Amino acid sequence: MSQILPFLPLLLNGLLITLALTAVGVVITVLVAFAAGLCRMSRRRWLSWPAGVFIEIFRGTSMLVQLFWLFFALPFFGVQLVPFAAAVLALGLNEGAYGAEIVRGAITALPRGQREGAIALSLTPYQRMRYVILPQAIPAMIPPFGNVFVDLLKNTSLVSLVTVADLTFRAQMVRATTGATTAVFGTILVLYFVAAYVLSVGMGRLERRMDPGRPELRPTLLQRLFRRGGVVGS
Repeated sequence: MSQILPFLPLLLNGLLITLALTAVGVVITVLVAFAAGLCRMSRRRWLSWPAGVFIEIFRGTSMLVQLFWLFFALPFFGVQLVPFAAAVLALGLNEGAYGAEIVRGAITALPRGQREGAIALSLTPYQRMRYVILPQAIPAMIPPFGNVFVDLLKNTSLVSLVTVADLTFRAQMVRATTGATTAVFGTILVLYFVAAYVLSVGMGRLERRMDPGRPELRPTLLQRLFRRGGVVGS
């Protein structure tokens, strides 16, 4: 273990790159998940069909292959991405495809009466989604999205193959210099675990905060309108 102590700052710098990849990847994942998930539910085929194709392709192929395509193959089509951009794009698109099914599943699991009540109140599709459906569906999305984010964090180790100097890349450098394979990879194993645990704890706190059973949470627009009208919501 003493062999790698002088290289600990190098590993911690790699950890910062890993956390930056995770943070940007999470943002892209959420945006892609909601965009693809909502489009796939659309009645317009020009929205639902491309969304379905995107989801199936990115769920059905390896993230490593997708990463290589973005970094090594796109230049043949005139598009050159820097390693960090290719990495976060591959992470966000791949995990976003899984997240899209989480969004779709959470929305379709809502009681049918919620939509029918919103339609009866003459709410527009945007108002139904914004004020009635999403406030109830998002709390149900948080636990599975937590799993997706942890998976994204672990998959950042693949980006070392496109020269991104993340934690795994730095660990390989230290191992090549010191030859201390067990100590180096044992150290980054702990670092990955700590980062994943902190992320899991954060998502758990967010889940409890968004729990619809909490009395301080504001009711949805549909619930408020029903209460004002003296109608019991479904």
